[in-house]
Formats: sequence, structure tokens, C-alpha cells
Amino acid sequence: MTQFKEKAGKDRENASVGLYDYPVLMAADILLYRATHVPVGEDQKQHLELSRDIAQKFNNDFGDSIRSHGFGEVFFPQPEPLITGPATRVMSLRDGTKKMSKSDPSDNSRINLTDDADTIAQKIRKAKTDPEPLPSEEKGLEGRPEADNLVGIYAALSGRPKSDVLGEFGGGQFSNFKNALVELCVAKLSPIASEMKRLVADPGQVDSILIDGADRARAIAAETMKATKDIVGFVRKS
Repeated sequence: MTQFKEKAGKDRENASVGLYDYPVLMAADILLYRATHVPVGEDQKQHLELSRDIAQKFNNDFGDSIRSHGFGEVFFPQPEPLITGPATRVMSLRDGTKKMSKSDPSDNSRINLTDDADTIAQKIRKAKTDPEPLPSEEKGLEGRPEADNLVGIYAALSGRPKSDVLGEFGGGQFSNFKNALVELCVAKLSPIASEMKRLVADPGQVDSILIDGADRARAIAAETMKATKDIVGFVRKS
């Protein structure tokens, strides 16, 4: 798993079992609900591949039992990734070669969903760019990770392809484009921050939503676990 190698770094022997087992835990979260499609970012695709491998292994090893219990040829579907839009991997505002992450020590590297309008504007205007104007075609973004990232963010939030964004802003300076990006980010993200603040102010509502969601998820999970134990041959002693 490339993510384990990246996060463990040179001190791989001392990496925690939590980091090592994370992809298996993610696979369990997916397979427990027998999901067929999972929305993920580009960097999570390899974890979904592991989920598919585990599902196939289970179906192959217990095929006869799966069929005898009336589940047809497979019990666990092989989940397909749903990777959509022009910004499948949003990168850092300070380094276009690294993904945007809440673990980055610099708060200016990311836009938090709790950021207010002034904070969003400040981060976008300080975002790293290069001295060249924006290109008019997507090919011109090659080798320009910061420009590509900002254009991708604009495209994702506006629901337009990168080519359309470059058709509008290509040839212009980053300052003008950043002003437009600030307006778009604030318009799209500020309502989310406002709703989060509203919910935080009413913890009782949040708790009730979590309890309801857990109850519904538990019902699905219980059916999957019972069927899995039956297929494998675990029998509860009376």
C-alpha cells in the first residue's frame, strides 16, 4: 500500500498497527453493508482495491456455502469506485504537489469547512502560484501544479470543466482569477460553515441524528454478520 509507505516513512518498523491495518478497517466498513459503489477520492482508490480483493477471496473460498444459503454466486459484491468531477484530489494551497490535508502543520495549506468568509479569502489570496499567466488550454497546466490545483477547485465548485474555466480566465493574471475564486469559494462554502455552527449549537439534535443513523446502520450490519457467520460455519451454542 503506497499510502502506508508514504505515512510510515523511513521509520516503517515502528509504525503503529493502526496505520498498518487502516485499509482493512476501511474494507470492513464497506463490506459490512455489502456496498456496490463507493464515492472516493483518487488517493483512496487503492484501499477500495483491497476491499474488492477481500470480497473476491471470501466469495471464492466459501462459494459452495454461499450458494447453499441461497445467496447465488457471490455474497459480497465487488464495490466499484465513484471518482467524479475535475477535482478528484484537491492539493495543498501551499504546495501543489501534496494533497490538501488537515494534518498539514500549516492552516494556510487548506480550506476548512468551518472557515469564515474572511479566512477563506485570505487563504485563497495567499495560495501559492507561479509567475506565468493562466493558460487558455488544459495542456498548458502541465508542469504547473499550483495553477492546475486552483483551476481544478474553481471547476469543481462551479460545476464546469477545466476547459471552460480556462476559456474564461486564460491569458489573465492570477490576481483576477483568485478574486473570482474567492467569491465562488465563499458562496459555496460559507453556507456549510453556517449550518455546521447551527448544528453545533444544538447538540441534542446532532445526538439524535447520530443515534438514528447508528440504529439503521446496525440493522443492516447485523443481517450481514449473521449471514457471514452462517456461511463460514460459526454456530452459536445453545
